[in-house]
Amino acid sequence: MRIIGIDPGLARVGYGIVDEIEGKKIMLDCGIIETESTQKEEARLLEISNDLTSIINKWNPNNAAVEKYFFYRSSTTISVVQARGVIIMTLGKHNLPIQEFPPMQIKLAMTGYGHSDKDEVLRSVMHELSLTSPPKPDDAADALAIALTGIYLK
Repeated sequence: MRIIGIDPGLARVGYGIVDEIEGKKIMLDCGIIETESTQKEEARLLEISNDLTSIINKWNPNNAAVEKYFFYRSSTTISVVQARGVIIMTLGKHNLPIQEFPPMQIKLAMTGYGHSDKDEVLRSVMHELSLTSPPKPDDAADALAIALTGIYLK
């Protein structure tokens, strides 16, 4: 199983590609799709879709896991939700089955406790993927946790 995990955002979309082979989980790639705040929103959303398409074409995942977004009172809420919609649409264009997980479920899957802090989740990601240093930036590390959750809860 090869899965892409995605941590949605407008300025930065984290992604992580994980392979599971005979129970062993291997990180193939992780990083961010970054858009410039000086661009118009429609250009930023198109960039997210185009860059995500390139990543999908490069790695050919057969599943996707995306963090669910909960509404907060924030000036960025609508933009993040729009970016998430573009991400879901792009995954759908590639016929990828999509699993969606709220943050608490990701923390629970990764650490056994739904209120874990970021460091506990990061340590779990490093352990599960046999990494000697933390993946950077944080959005990429979060995307790897999302991908691993997709493997655990398939």
